[in-house]
Amino acid sequence: MTTPLVTEEVSAPHLGSAVASIKFLPDLVGRAFTVFGTFGSMLVTQQSALRQADQVLAAELRAIDLTCSRFRPDSELVAVNKACGERISVSPLLAEAIEVALRAAAATDGDVDPTCGRSLVHLGYDRDFASIVGGLSEPELQAAPAGGWQNVELDSHASTVRVPVGVLLDLGATAKALAADRAAAAIAAATGAGVLVNLGGDIAVAGPPPVGGWRIQIVDDLPGRSAQRMGPSVAIEDGGLATSSTASRSWLRGHSTMHHIVEPGTGLSVKSCWTSVTVAAASCVDANTASTAAIIRSRNAVDWLEGLGMPARLVRPDGRVSTTGGWPDES
Repeated sequence: MTTPLVTEEVSAPHLGSAVASIKFLPDLVGRAFTVFGTFGSMLVTQQSALRQADQVLAAELRAIDLTCSRFRPDSELVAVNKACGERISVSPLLAEAIEVALRAAAATDGDVDPTCGRSLVHLGYDRDFASIVGGLSEPELQAAPAGGWQNVELDSHASTVRVPVGVLLDLGATAKALAADRAAAAIAAATGAGVLVNLGGDIAVAGPPPVGGWRIQIVDDLPGRSAQRMGPSVAIEDGGLATSSTASRSWLRGHSTMHHIVEPGTGLSVKSCWTSVTVAAASCVDANTASTAAIIRSRNAVDWLEGLGMPARLVRPDGRVSTTGGWPDES
């Protein structure tokens, strides 16, 4: 995670990356920026709300970064991971972030496990992603399975937490989605405007939506293809939309390709039959939790998502698409 930087005012319907872009009407205004080592964008339905929305967004993202980053030495999370098994007091924000991560683990039977920090370190993701995207020359290390989310002791009311010795928390699977949810809700409350916050494909909306909803263009980044493939355009009026992809954060370590979605039982980058999964849900956190778990569950993901009734779009490496829960059929 890095400190957010607003870079340009948005006035054209092309925001996003290989995950999604946003289509919007001319009277919507917003910003594009970099954040947490990825792209970001914000749109509001009122020109008069933009300045205040900027301020609220920057404050929310700074708070999440200082609280939840695994890569800055002054973050609260780093202090928790260095506590050597002692119970320590944490801020309400970090307690919330850890609670969200543990709730995601419970809801996915441990597939989305915040104790995969040491696994990621062993894979080479031990520094800001921008530092490893060009590849690592170091040889592969022995895999480190997750420490087990059930071993994290959180007292949300007292805002204390204990992480066992040898366990390294990583909140990357949920903290970015939580930041999107928190920022969208805070901006809507402060301005009364409708707002969309997109943090690297984790999208949250709040407040009154534009007519017809927020139109989101899905973009596929398929292996072996030099150009991105345009997917369907969907509309949401509330809640969140999230895409998890094995291509969005990948790097070479020696001759092996690694990515950031880890199978907790092995500590290795998961080998999935899906290149990407996009899910719509009541919140961005819920959408991101389900999309990440679907990548890990691989061939079992469709039945699992159907059982939950969650609208989802699952893409195979060859471009074939499966859908669940009422997601528009593309066949």
